[in-house]
Parts: sequence; structure tokens; C-alpha cells
Amino acid sequence: MFNFKKLDFIGIGDIVTDAFIELDHAWIETDNAQNEKELCMKFGDKLPFKDAVIIPAVGNSANASVAAHRLGLKSALVSNTGDDAFGKEQIETLQKEGVQTKYIQIHKNTKSNYHYVLRLGAERTILVKHTEFPYTLPKLSSTPSYMYLSSLAENSLSFHQEITQYLKNNPSVKLAFQPGTFQMKLGYETLKELYAHTYIFFCNKEESQKILGIHEQDIKILLTKIKDLGPQIPVITDGPNGAYALFENKTYFVPLYPDPKEPVDRTGAGDSFASTVTSALLLGKSIQEALLWGPINSMSVVQYIGAQAGLLTQSQIQDYLKNAPEHYKVSEI
Repeated sequence: MFNFKKLDFIGIGDIVTDAFIELDHAWIETDNAQNEKELCMKFGDKLPFKDAVIIPAVGNSANASVAAHRLGLKSALVSNTGDDAFGKEQIETLQKEGVQTKYIQIHKNTKSNYHYVLRLGAERTILVKHTEFPYTLPKLSSTPSYMYLSSLAENSLSFHQEITQYLKNNPSVKLAFQPGTFQMKLGYETLKELYAHTYIFFCNKEESQKILGIHEQDIKILLTKIKDLGPQIPVITDGPNGAYALFENKTYFVPLYPDPKEPVDRTGAGDSFASTVTSALLLGKSIQEALLWGPINSMSVVQYIGAQAGLLTQSQIQDYLKNAPEHYKVSEI
């Protein structure tokens, strides 16, 4: 039984089943002018593929809720699903992971989210289609310590406003915001009140440039400008270059934790980093300690197919910290 009085972490966002298809007869073309890559296959052919793996109950906020529970927190997910077999499996999977599913609303005669992930090496292209559920914030049995908001469908603007009002009414709740594609598309002006009530904010470098509408390359400037939008702790990841955070007027940098072997699948690396940093702060760790935890969980996640199989426990993260190479440390820049 869950003790709602001790609920720590509530994820808010769409839940999905991912079908991972490992491609065989495919290749990458690079547009050097735009520095963009395209996944290419022969059109009109019957193409063999190497393997297919179906993984239910994923999505940014679902991944975050599972990560938080594995780190020892009482977590729940606010989400929506259909009354089909996929939706039932999604809920059962989260329950097995220890995530409270009371706040997942089941909609009759509605399809659950189902995406296709085309894998080529460790990289992937995801074919997405978000079911437009009637989003509402359910009555929560307790006030959580943190809410973690991420990807939602395009009809969710009023839902964001409802979340913002909840944060206004419950100032003790800290919001971690990891915007998805639609949330970035809405733009800052539309969500400025939500930004103003954000405690910790996560995005990558390219996303920060898109949100700010600038081509600035200096991470310290990007962090400052994101903070000016409202978030108290902006965090920006920069792929293989590591991650950066601005906290109490100090900029911190953490490198990647070295991979024990070549990554299998990079899906969920960002989710695991953001949710682990958030969970570490909730557990009372300093920002420097939290930044050290994040890349370790990301390193583990990319060794598996899907976003959740590699998520670690506190003791496992501590073991990696004990055995970390000398260069793995947080530095002020």
C-alpha cells in the first residue's frame, strides 16, 4: 500500500508504449550546409530488420517517475491512457515498478499512445503521434515535494494553466520542468507564468537557443537568459561536452561519466539525467552532488534498449561514485 502522506515526486506528462525497431538496410545522409542528418531507406521495397522490442509505460515523465522510485522516493504519475490493451499494460508496468498509478485517467474508446522508434546503431528516429486526451489535473491526495512536468500533446495549453494555478496555491511544491516539443513550440510568452513558478529547468543547448530565439553559443550566457525567464536553477546539457547549471550566481560544469562500453541506445538519456538530478535535490543533496548523480544514471540507461531498464538505485550510483575516474568532478567555471 502507498502512503500518500509521504508522496515525494509526481510526474506529469504523456505515457506511451515504444516499439523499438532495429533497422538493417538503412543509412545516414548528412546535409553539410544545414549540418542535419537524414535517415534513409529504399522506398517501395520489403526491407528486413534485425529485431523489434516493445517497451510499455515510457515517456519523459513516466521515465522520471520510475527513476525517482528506484532512487528511493515515493513517486506517482499524472497521465492519461486509453482503455485498450496497451493502456492496461502501461498501468500494470508502472505498478510493478512501484509508481503510484491512481492519477492516471483511463478514457473509454480511446487509443493509448504508441510510438515507433527506428534504431540505427545507438541513435534513433522516433515516429510520434500524441493522442489528444482531455487533460485535467486530478485532485491530489497529498501535496508532493516536487512536480516534474514534461511532454504533452498540443491540446494541453489549459492544462498548463491549471498546473500553474496549483503551484500558485501550493507554494511549497517545487516544479522541475523539462519541456517537450509542443511546450517549446508554445513559446515563453504563452507559458511565462509557468516559467516563473519553475524551480529547476532542464533542456539541451539547442533547445535553449530555440526557447530564447537566439544563436548564442556561450553556455553561461544561455544559462543566465534562461534564469531571467523565471527558473531558479537552469540546467543545460551539451551532448558529449557534459552539462552546466547556474545556482546562486555560480556556474557549475559536470562531464559525462565514461561509458563502460559503446552505448546501445540513447533513448531516455536526457530523462534519466534530469530526473536523477531532481531526485538527488529532493533527497537533500547539494547541487554539486546532484550534478554528479545525473550523468551516472544516463551512462547506465544508454547501455540498454529503452529509457528505464538501466535506471539505477542509490547504492548503485554510490558505487559508481566510489569508482569514478579522477577527472569526474563538478567544477565552477
